[in-house]
Amino acid sequence: MKEFLKKVSGVCKQIFGIGIAVSLFMGALVFLGYVVALAIGGDIAAAICVFLYKKIVPIMIYISTTMVLLGLVAMYLAGELALTANKKKAAKSEGER
Repeated sequence: MKEFLKKVSGVCKQIFGIGIAVSLFMGALVFLGYVVALAIGGDIAAAICVFLYKKIVPIMIYISTTMVLLGLVAMYLAGELALTANKKKAAKSEGER
């Protein structure tokens, strides 16, 4: 069962990586769109900004939120508990004793 969960986690991590890359690419395109709109100015710039905000940004938010959730599921399926408090204390070095 543990081996199966590791395989599922691996697939989830690959999907997570691709999804986050797509989300970052979309964010870069939105940034460039706003820079172009700033350079153009006027009513066309306003139309570009409204289009980006109404059509592209919501899709980007949904993708990134879903991918973060998938990444967390993949972490827990693999047994990686990175978001828990670590109660173990680090061993003191010779100089600290």
